[in-house]
Amino acid sequence: MRGPVTYKSAHEEVHFVNRSGWLRAAVLGANDGIVSVSALIVGVAAADPGRGAILVAGAAALTAGAMSMAAGEYVSVSSQSDVERADIIRERAALLDMPEEEEAELASIFESRGLSPATAALVASELTARDALGAHVREELGLSETHAANPLQAAMTSALTFSVAAAVPLAAALLAPPQLIIQIVVAATLACLAILGALGAHAGGAPKWPATIRVLFWGAAAMAVTAGVGWLFGVSV
Repeated sequence: MRGPVTYKSAHEEVHFVNRSGWLRAAVLGANDGIVSVSALIVGVAAADPGRGAILVAGAAALTAGAMSMAAGEYVSVSSQSDVERADIIRERAALLDMPEEEEAELASIFESRGLSPATAALVASELTARDALGAHVREELGLSETHAANPLQAAMTSALTFSVAAAVPLAAALLAPPQLIIQIVVAATLACLAILGALGAHAGGAPKWPATIRVLFWGAAAMAVTAGVGWLFGVSV
């Protein structure tokens, strides 16, 4: 069996998909941090309590939210990783029990993608000889090292970005005059959401305007609903 062959690109290029694991967790954490804490502050302020109650609610939301994001991401991504490992174990067992059938299955995958039967059989045979399990993991299960689940990375990224983003509306509430807390928190939140959407799109190599408008719309909707509840019931929510 030959050793691994180094991949050679036809030209210099950057693939942003390599960032998808941590970028998803970062965007989720930051967006949830700023929206949830802002919405809570706006809802509490709409019920007309003092500044102290607003700041306590915001600080509690930041702390609890960061821990919740970290735990949720870790458990969620760990579950995904467990499923992937279980599938790989089953695929390894199938290769031991029925190698010919598995090679034929691999050939059928390539044939379904447009290769002729002869070429598909040849490709499947060569890939099987080099690394049968790796070929089936990539082609049949659709898994790769690029998209491998990393629970700890996702948990730490989400908790960090949640905390940093949630600190923005909390600082705005702390610095704003009491009668302008809602207006200033909303303005600061919308500005940061616009920046977050643009930065997330830039990091992923995607168009900035759709991402920016998307996070602005849902962030504004969350604050509007929570503020409505606060005004309607006149209680902290």
